Amino acid sequence: MTVLWALVPLFTCGFGTPFIIGYAAYRRRSPWLIISTGGYVLSVVIFVIAVASYDDLELLPPWLDATMTVGLLINWIGGLIQALIIRTKVFYGQPAPHQMNQPHQMSQMNQPYPPMPVRPPMPPPGPGFPPPPPRPAGHMTGPRPPMGPPMGQPMPRGPQMGPPMGPPQPHSTGPRSPWRDAATRPGANGPADGSNRPQQLGHYRVIGNLGKGGQGSVYLGVDPQGRKVAIKVLHAHIAGDEAAQARFLREVEAARRVAPFSTARVLDVSVTAELAYVVSEFVDGQSLDQLVREKGPRPEDGLIRLALATSGALAAIHKAGIVHRDFKPSNVLIGADGPRVIDFGIAKALDQVTATASQIMGTPAYMSPEQLAGEVVGPKTDVFSWAATMIFAATGRTAFGDDTIPAILNRVINHQPDLSALPASLRELARACLDKRAENRPSASDVMLGIVH
Repeated sequence: MTVLWALVPLFTCGFGTPFIIGYAAYRRRSPWLIISTGGYVLSVVIFVIAVASYDDLELLPPWLDATMTVGLLINWIGGLIQALIIRTKVFYGQPAPHQMNQPHQMSQMNQPYPPMPVRPPMPPPGPGFPPPPPRPAGHMTGPRPPMGPPMGQPMPRGPQMGPPMGPPQPHSTGPRSPWRDAATRPGANGPADGSNRPQQLGHYRVIGNLGKGGQGSVYLGVDPQGRKVAIKVLHAHIAGDEAAQARFLREVEAARRVAPFSTARVLDVSVTAELAYVVSEFVDGQSLDQLVREKGPRPEDGLIRLALATSGALAAIHKAGIVHRDFKPSNVLIGADGPRVIDFGIAKALDQVTATASQIMGTPAYMSPEQLAGEVVGPKTDVFSWAATMIFAATGRTAFGDDTIPAILNRVINHQPDLSALPASLRELARACLDKRAENRPSASDVMLGIVH
């Protein structure tokens, strides 16, 4: 039974760890076990709050995603190791000190109190007994008086205690909002809502919200000619050095040279020490991710048209010398004139100037093995992500699962996804695109030609 008790973290993926460690803390009355229980409970609470706050786990901030993953691993693996170590002491060890002393204390409580010695009375002063000398001030003889009143009675307040404390200061009730002290300037890491929306960004008037993602908040704007545009205000503020700003502008300017075939054109860019935003063509439509989740997998004809348009868009992006680095269903917009690929070139620009340069740029379920390994990425990385996106469009499920991040990363590196839902004309192309070695994958142009032929 003790072994089964210790294996609870393994069977419950770490969610049962607070209960068994809490039980051990109760039996042993150990401060360290109490602290451990608090840490395990905190990890579970963070996970539950994060899942309840974000309908789409892809929108999780990187720091929260990392915190959740580390916390669950600690609950899972750390709780298992700790339970195996302490199980013998919990069930077969000596009882806690308070339990060992309890019978002895009870026997003492049942014994009668010994009689108190009676002090002989002082003889009255008289001729033969002079009065005792006065006691010096501050000097106390005999037994000390008690330091305070008996338990359960209020503490008397005298002049030496000072004036009574005033009434408690008013304080805010309810949970504190994480955005209460957040900066309200454009680009702050606050929510993309009307209360935090800028009114003007450069020459563009902001008229609405389009969404919020891992890279920044997206607003609907109007240019001076009255045309609608999409404005992405980036979360990662560029440091105030000219070299970093020049690199960012160079990457985004390269994105502006991409042919407009099946892409949302980049129209403008602005960079300052406190704010960076990119203006692109507004596509009136929903993302492929939203479309599949609301209406289900795409039919065969629609899937082939989607594959042809998106592979052609990647070919145009690669011809301009750009690697998308974050190709996924939410970066494919389905407009009235067909699919459009967005956010190309921004991931690399952010990777060069963000203050946390070691952070992985991309979505794990659609990243290539070389991307996860931190190696140099090229156009073949986008081809791997393209194939994973086509599997999602055909099945409504991510190619490498949607459970824990460690499990997803393991499948990306070591396993092949199920391709049976793809049409025969796309199945072999997708298998080649999902090769674990980048040099064995076809180019985006080869994929486009393979679909046509």
